[in-house]
Amino acid sequence: MAVKIFLAEKDIPRQWYNLAADLPTPLQPPLGPDGNPVTPDMLAPVFPMNLIEQEVSQDRWIDIPEEILDILYRWRPSPLYRAKYLEKALGTPARIYYKNEGVSPPGSHKPNTAVAQAWYNKQFGIKRLTTETGAGQWGSALAFACALLDLECKVFMVRISFDQKPFRRLMMETWGAECVASPSEETNAGRNILKEMPDTPGSLGIAISEAIEAAVTDTSGQTRYSLGSVLNHVMLHQTIIGQEAKKQLASIGENKVDVVIGCAGGGSNFAGLAFPYVADKIAGADIKIVPTEPSSCPTMTRAPFSYDHGDTACMTPLLPMYSLGHTFVPPPIHAGGLRYHGMAPLVSQAIVEGLMEPMALHQLECYEAAILWARTEGFISAPETSHAIAATIREAKQAKEEGKEKVILMNWSGHGLMDLTGYQAFLEGKLVDYPLPEEELSKSIHVMDKLPKPSMAKSGKW
Repeated sequence: MAVKIFLAEKDIPRQWYNLAADLPTPLQPPLGPDGNPVTPDMLAPVFPMNLIEQEVSQDRWIDIPEEILDILYRWRPSPLYRAKYLEKALGTPARIYYKNEGVSPPGSHKPNTAVAQAWYNKQFGIKRLTTETGAGQWGSALAFACALLDLECKVFMVRISFDQKPFRRLMMETWGAECVASPSEETNAGRNILKEMPDTPGSLGIAISEAIEAAVTDTSGQTRYSLGSVLNHVMLHQTIIGQEAKKQLASIGENKVDVVIGCAGGGSNFAGLAFPYVADKIAGADIKIVPTEPSSCPTMTRAPFSYDHGDTACMTPLLPMYSLGHTFVPPPIHAGGLRYHGMAPLVSQAIVEGLMEPMALHQLECYEAAILWARTEGFISAPETSHAIAATIREAKQAKEEGKEKVILMNWSGHGLMDLTGYQAFLEGKLVDYPLPEEELSKSIHVMDKLPKPSMAKSGKW
């Protein structure tokens, strides 16, 4: 039984897969403040045109430039593991496989798009990038990419994570980035939030507002903004994960996957693994595809499908997505990367279509799953990744109850070596579950009452 399945570097995927080309019901366009669709030139102050072209592309396959592949070779193709030690502990007939995205230098899947975005910005003549980060994985990844491509990088890190995860900040600074706690005094958006809520733990929505403001107010025109999830081009760059997994499974004779699982904050690591399999499902394959999220931030499982802003200060276009409302400030759970109020439009539309079955999980179940994983597979997982592990364990136990051999594929999206304070709190019995109260949900989604409503159109095939 193979524990690790490798791909040779010559077999690395040379194109990204674009789900937008195959969705049975086309993605609805982003809207401007006037309610009309956003045109590519309207996005030009924020993103370079070469990435805007990818954002709006309907091409199924987009070539990966050789210069980007040359950087990705530092850790890609990433290994696929058979979780046989977890299987044994659970006594399940399921065969569990996981893509190990923790082997990248920053320790997560995030560099797959950070490198691509930094490279395209460099090609466009941009000198510096701004961004936000929750748990710090995205900020670390962009700092890493900018270091390799000689770009300046400024990261606005959500305050609660800035305080909880100092080593993530130090990783960014080691790669040459500037990291500030958000909300900050450096932007109008930050100052306004601090004036209203001086003790706020911050949110990704607030940090996005600050990062965009810092980019668009640079009078030199040499700064652009970079986003680590949600947008179409980010999902695109991550699909190298699922394409590698397909090749690796085929190499050992696994030609049928029954369940695909990933955690989803904005949707990027989940989409990276799942979208190539969503294409198979659209083509007729019988696959259960499960994006997981925290019960404290139940974007996919309890929020409405609505047009909403991606940030708190309403600087972004309106996107058609499942959203808890752009003013939502989630509880300070340790899975900082899953505390975003919205979900990627491509993931959202696939859920509307019935192609995915989202699952919300409580924090304690996820940490229990992560501990079991550490004591069987050995790896200490990021708190975000633990949500995928918990769902995988549920599916494996169900396979045992049903007496069925199933193939379960999971994205192990990153290690938790910079997140050990969360494990400490769990092991000391200090963590509790934070299911979002219905009254808070109702209050947070109220902000979208007057915003346009996207169609719930779907093909009805699933």
